[in-house]
Amino acid sequence: MYTLKKTAYSTKARLGELQTDHGKIETPIFMPVGTLGTVKGVSQQALTEQIKAQIILGNTYHLYLRPGCEIIKKAGGLHQFMKWDKPILTDSGGYQIFSLSDIRELDEEGAHFQSHIDGSYHTFTPENVVEIQRILGSDIMMLLDECPPYPSSYDYAKNSMELTHRWAKRGRKAFLETEPHYGHKQAQFGIVQGGTYKDLRIESSKFMADQDFEGIAIGGLSVGEPTELMYEFTDLNTDYLPEDKARYLMGVGTPANLLEGVARGVDMFDCVMPTRNARNGTIFTRHGRVNIRNAQWKDHHDFLDPEFPSDLCSKYTMAYIHHLIRNNEIFGLVLASVHNLTFYLWLMDEVRDRIANDTFADWYPGMVEQLEQKI
Repeated sequence: MYTLKKTAYSTKARLGELQTDHGKIETPIFMPVGTLGTVKGVSQQALTEQIKAQIILGNTYHLYLRPGCEIIKKAGGLHQFMKWDKPILTDSGGYQIFSLSDIRELDEEGAHFQSHIDGSYHTFTPENVVEIQRILGSDIMMLLDECPPYPSSYDYAKNSMELTHRWAKRGRKAFLETEPHYGHKQAQFGIVQGGTYKDLRIESSKFMADQDFEGIAIGGLSVGEPTELMYEFTDLNTDYLPEDKARYLMGVGTPANLLEGVARGVDMFDCVMPTRNARNGTIFTRHGRVNIRNAQWKDHHDFLDPEFPSDLCSKYTMAYIHHLIRNNEIFGLVLASVHNLTFYLWLMDEVRDRIANDTFADWYPGMVEQLEQKI
């Protein structure tokens, strides 16, 4: 499924390609998050033509609850339901269960939880999470795992990791013993856990590498730990992951986080930040972050970045965008969302070019510093 094309000098950055039945994915790549079968505020046409997304992410927990597996199965799977003909990755629901810690219980069978919508009771097991994702028909499905909170004690992190490992064996068995529903191949990724403990992270990396998944995710980071710890454990994990498998850092992050992750050997990223922050008025640019809600832009009739290929940057003035966002006009939220995703995908395209041209190592530290500026 994954082909490693090149490794950058002086860093662990990798140039690669993921092949799926819905098309190839050039890596490193960022995946826009389409929680409920839609990337908020963004049409499928915009995802394809403006943003140039290669793959999007759907959320198993939310889609299971709404609209439900029966409806999606009748539609012919998530691709048909949302009319998206490119690859889809679905998470396992593990992170949502982590975030519902006050209304869920974990045991050997799986995760027992109450719906945040109506309080109804449900259970996710390693086996039925595979079947739910068979019904969704994603190109890449994730294992059910437990994401331990930060901070966690060593004993908690160890027990949690070992539970995830036992679930991983069951989930892999269920995957290998079942077939896709819609005639296209599906892949399954393992998930490394272990909290912020080096020996556990190494053990989990080696365990997941031994299970022969089609790819491996780094989980349990970006959950409140200091950024430097996230970088440290990402770097540690990729040292022990197979070179011939895709590596996916889950739930990350800012543009600078993406560059730092690429430098540490990560191939795939996802995060709600581009669209969520857009709705709050944060615009990501090549020169840093802009809070377009700030009063300084009220009478600023220049373009944000005239040479950047998005309408928000080169067609509408900052004063107009400020006006739209401050008044919660839907058009402003759409413009900002499309722009931020366009920027994230542009950044990944630039990263791939830099790795191919052997300029990534010299370029990325300065770009990180630039991206972290507040304008």
